[in-house]
Amino acid sequence: MMLAGLIFATEEADDKPGALAATLPFGGMTLIEYQARLLIACGAGHLMIAVARVTPALLGAVNRIAKRGVAIDIVRSAEEASAKAHPLAAVIVLADGLVTTEAAVRLAAGSAPDTLIVSEDAGSQIAVERVDAGHVWAGIAAIAAQRLADTAALPREYDFQSTLLRVAVQAGAHQVQLPTSARRAGHGVERNSSTLASRSNAVLAALATRRTSWADRFVFTPITRLALPLLVSRGIPPWSVVATGGVVAVGAVAMILLDWTIAGVVGAVAAVATLSTGSLLGWLRGDDRLARRQEAAIAIVSALAAIALGAMTARAEMTLTALVLAIALVVTGAIGERARARPAFWWGSPAGYLLLLAVATIAGYPAIGLAIVASYAAATLAAAVEALREKA
Repeated sequence: MMLAGLIFATEEADDKPGALAATLPFGGMTLIEYQARLLIACGAGHLMIAVARVTPALLGAVNRIAKRGVAIDIVRSAEEASAKAHPLAAVIVLADGLVTTEAAVRLAAGSAPDTLIVSEDAGSQIAVERVDAGHVWAGIAAIAAQRLADTAALPREYDFQSTLLRVAVQAGAHQVQLPTSARRAGHGVERNSSTLASRSNAVLAALATRRTSWADRFVFTPITRLALPLLVSRGIPPWSVVATGGVVAVGAVAMILLDWTIAGVVGAVAAVATLSTGSLLGWLRGDDRLARRQEAAIAIVSALAAIALGAMTARAEMTLTALVLAIALVVTGAIGERARARPAFWWGSPAGYLLLLAVATIAGYPAIGLAIVASYAAATLAAAVEALREKA
């Protein structure tokens, strides 16, 4: 099914006369860029921006969105939107000034056309407009392209967003409840710049919980949740985080090879934490390629640290056992990472293996740590193979 996005950007900011709410800062970019980022991540290949007027800030945001390789059109009416939209497309609508999460947008993207995301909480920022006696529209909808044509056929003296909602309701649109996770992440309409900044931090914190492994949940996600808002508020570019992580990683491996093993493995963990934060920062800024490269770098840093630790331990013990265990860990872990099955909470990951190695090294038992972690990687690989067999 072809997906398109329709973002409304007509309302002014409450505390900045002349500025559109859609162009207020959010997460190191503008709100409309963040909304476009969510739609693109959910598979939208065409974006339409519904405007009443075009400001320099809006034009700049649209130009930056276009650099992400998606077709984008500015439309001023339902007639223009109907003419630009593919007749067979499902259109994901985002309300003016809406702050939400990728999970909420994916819910609409995965629904049949003419589906409204709704809530029963009429007295909060979630409520955009009342749908019926018991529900309010939560600002996200999936509509058939025909609804744009239906709206265009009505008299011009109407509010585009509101009328489109009414047309969808009259067409018998299904209603789906807004996910609780979106509520916790600060879902709602906001047109005040200072309040939007606090909402930005809530969404950034939710973004940091996307990873599900135990190492990320208990160690790297808390670090990222603290660091990401600080990086965004200071406008730190993603490449600088990559550079920092790379320098720390090289230094860490060098320290291990110089037989400063404890300092080296701790430095490797710090490098992984930096790259983990940088990966999410890249995702937020719309640079998926950079984000994926940093995820790959985490695996490379963990593997190099393990091999270096195995080599130095083998040298100290005058036996190849530790080096063989390190190689087995890297090979088994790499094959396990190739598994396509959805990982379970307990499964190992490059970051998790490195954490366990760091604990064993600090405790003074690097060889035993390599043996345990190699066995853990083998168990993870076995579980991944079984999961793939069940799926087949």
